[in-house]
Amino acid sequence: MAPKMEVKSLDAWYGSRQVLYEVSLDIPEGAVTAIIGPSGCGKSTFLRCLNRLHEETPRSRSSGAILLDGEDLYKKDVVTVRFRVGMVFQKATPFPNMSIYENVAAGLRLLGVHRRDELDEGVVDALQRAGLWEEVQENVDAPGTSLSGGQQQRLCIARALAVRPEVLLMDEPCSALDPIATNRIEGLIATLRSEYTVVIVTHNLAQARRVSDHTAFFYLGKLVEFDETAKVFENAREKLTENYVSGRFG
Repeated sequence: MAPKMEVKSLDAWYGSRQVLYEVSLDIPEGAVTAIIGPSGCGKSTFLRCLNRLHEETPRSRSSGAILLDGEDLYKKDVVTVRFRVGMVFQKATPFPNMSIYENVAAGLRLLGVHRRDELDEGVVDALQRAGLWEEVQENVDAPGTSLSGGQQQRLCIARALAVRPEVLLMDEPCSALDPIATNRIEGLIATLRSEYTVVIVTHNLAQARRVSDHTAFFYLGKLVEFDETAKVFENAREKLTENYVSGRFG
């Protein structure tokens, strides 16, 4: 099976500081890929390059190629790219002064959906996919910010899913959550893999092992190793990878 995304010789800079070096990686379709590595190794920058958010940072730039279904993302309209490659951030970011309903409907409106019945269908479907509908169905007009931290994160996931992306990027989605909320998000990720290609950055090695099918280990801006998760954690090819996943450094 052809990969969903192909990253070819990706370099990235913030001003004069290079943070990614010649990263090449094929991201499998319909699977969860975890990106692991110590702080400052380029994980989040790599993720932001996958939907062209990196270029929004002043004085940032990148080179190389990123393909989605064989098409160069950097030759596409950036808005189209971000509809196809959605993103959920480390800190839940519900739109302020918007209801739960309107948070999810916002992307649908940008896609040209304005009929109330179609909006209703899309909002309910996204909230169900994010595992939040049963908790909020009686109160969808409440502010999105009125939800708990874990619910807010699932609301942001619903907002991303509403526009039917092909790839979902998740940057440390559980880092600010308690164990119960983390468990809900991890369970949600497990259900999403059947319909989406998911790429998750995480510092939590146990989480990477639980939720992912494949794992990429980054160190000092370079891709050290990429393989099936079980192989990375149990039979790493590189000594550096083995030391990291076993807790001997980082």
